[in-house]
Amino acid sequence: MKFTVDTNVLVRAVVHDDEKQAAVAAALLREAEVVAVTLPCLCEFVWVLRRVYRFGPGDISAALEALLGAANVVVDRPAAEAGLAVLKAGGDFADGLIAYEGRWLGAETFVSFDKQAVALIAGLGLQAELLI
Repeated sequence: MKFTVDTNVLVRAVVHDDEKQAAVAAALLREAEVVAVTLPCLCEFVWVLRRVYRFGPGDISAALEALLGAANVVVDRPAAEAGLAVLKAGGDFADGLIAYEGRWLGAETFVSFDKQAVALIAGLGLQAELLI
């Protein structure tokens, strides 16, 4: 079967806080022909792991890399990898997605009031401007 997963399916598979749901989630992820993972789902996944379960950036990156490495997972890989690059640089996964999608939509420069986000995006070689 081909599925689009909700964030809670990914979370259960990673954190195992409910063993029954974790087993169901793992089986679905393992056995599905296609597991479609949307960009909002990835953002929620990172947010839940960081804020609710207190995962560090390294553990979140490892979870994302495992997910992206699964042969049956379909995701906007360039966007996910842009978010992962910003996360690994010490920033917010969602900022990387936002900058990527903005470029895809035709923008040239990422703008924000967030000094860290602008610095990280610029550090990755992209145009970024801090708004005062």
